[in-house]
Formats: sequence, C-alpha cells, structure tokens
Amino acid sequence: MAVPKSRTSKKVTNQRRTHKKLHVPGLVECSNCGELTKPHHVCKSCGHYREDEVIEK
Repeated sequence: MAVPKSRTSKKVTNQRRTHKKLHVPGLVECSNCGELTKPHHVCKSCGHYREDEVIEK
C-alpha cells in the first residue's frame, strides 16, 4: 500500500484545492427583452438571437 513519507502541510493542501470551487457563469443582457442569458445563445424568454427572432412564440 502507498503510504505518504511525510505529512502534507495545510498550505500545500489548500493550494491544491484552489480550483475546486463554484464559478459564476458570465451572463449578458438580451438586446430585445433585457433578460439575462448566456452569451452566444438564444434567449429563452423571447426567442431572439442578435436582433433576429429565431424561435416563434
């Protein structure tokens, strides 16, 4: 079995875990209705993408 030769310090442990966190997604305002949406995606509330109606409601 693999057994560590010496104890890992708190600093090294925390440095390893710095990337294990939640990230806030980048959101942009829809140009038609003002709803927050993902960039380069069709707006779920109005169906527009870059001033063009893609999904009819």
